Amino acid sequence: MNTNALNPEILKTKQHFEILDGLRGVAALAIVVFHFMEMVYLPGKNFIAHGFLAVDFFFCLSGFVIAYAYDDRIGKMGIKEFFKSRLIRLHPLVIMGSVLGLLAFLFDPFGRTPEVYSAGKIILIFLCSILLIPYPVIAERSFNLFGLNAPAWSLFWEYVANILYALILCRLDRRILLILAIIAAGTLCYVSYRAGGSLLGGWAGENFWDGGARIAYSFLVGMLIFRFNWIIKNKLGFLGLSVLLLLAFFLPDSKWNGFTQPMVVLIYFPLLVALGAGANLSQGVKNLCVFSGKISYPLYMTHYAVIWIFLSYYTTHKPETPQLTMIILTGTILLLGFAYLVMTVYDTPVRTYLTKLRSKK
Repeated sequence: MNTNALNPEILKTKQHFEILDGLRGVAALAIVVFHFMEMVYLPGKNFIAHGFLAVDFFFCLSGFVIAYAYDDRIGKMGIKEFFKSRLIRLHPLVIMGSVLGLLAFLFDPFGRTPEVYSAGKIILIFLCSILLIPYPVIAERSFNLFGLNAPAWSLFWEYVANILYALILCRLDRRILLILAIIAAGTLCYVSYRAGGSLLGGWAGENFWDGGARIAYSFLVGMLIFRFNWIIKNKLGFLGLSVLLLLAFFLPDSKWNGFTQPMVVLIYFPLLVALGAGANLSQGVKNLCVFSGKISYPLYMTHYAVIWIFLSYYTTHKPETPQLTMIILTGTILLLGFAYLVMTVYDTPVRTYLTKLRSKK
């Protein structure tokens, strides 16, 4: 083992790009609203019809952040320590999301799904969920890869990207990465074409490999933004960039999806990451950006248990639009509060404990 592997200076987290952290929170909030809305309205009537593209923004941001944080030190810390860092950062909330999903599955007051499944089957579904093993068997939930916590599909691909980064990508010349990104871009366009002009795939057994295509391009181009220093100095600030990001999610569903969706992922999101990395941050919104970044992952990984219950409620009660509006607004606010509670009571303490435990070894 590398004797420097546990050197505190090597393991120390680098300075964050606060505006990018803030934009991550905006994207997480958008996807929560999108998940509420997609349970009720067809894309043509969904005001945030392209909210699902927030995942592609996450992937691009991840590629940039991973390259920035680890390119110059993964050789010193070693692959094993890199994997430990990523597990400590990501997996506590994978487990929490699975637990919440299991509780919602068993005790949904408006649904009766558990009666169809044996105890052994439910235990297997839960184990696969906490271990991030795709297991698309719940028909009532459209055969989601992770029936207890649907957003975990993107975490599965995030783990795959992290493994490939540590084993291969971190060693590749940036020109090779550029070639791979171009190939990945072509693959992404093919995926969109095959799906009838949509990139809404990767979450179910039938579109499993679409998730690989979505992260392949975005993660690689995120790395390239750092490697080539494609950082654009600007004065847009957090508010300006948040508006630009939201515009992508508010794009109306149309016959042009086969063009607009790939263009947003291939060009627009990388541009926003480059702008976010180079934007000036006023002191007045710094704390907001920091908070937004911190709560984004807890919000993303804990909200879907409520979405399942909401779907059961909507299916059985068919509330009118005014009531739906109130439910979605209130639900989103409560989910933000719950995410903050999970972050402060569970995620941060667990990660702090694991980090200390790791340092003692």
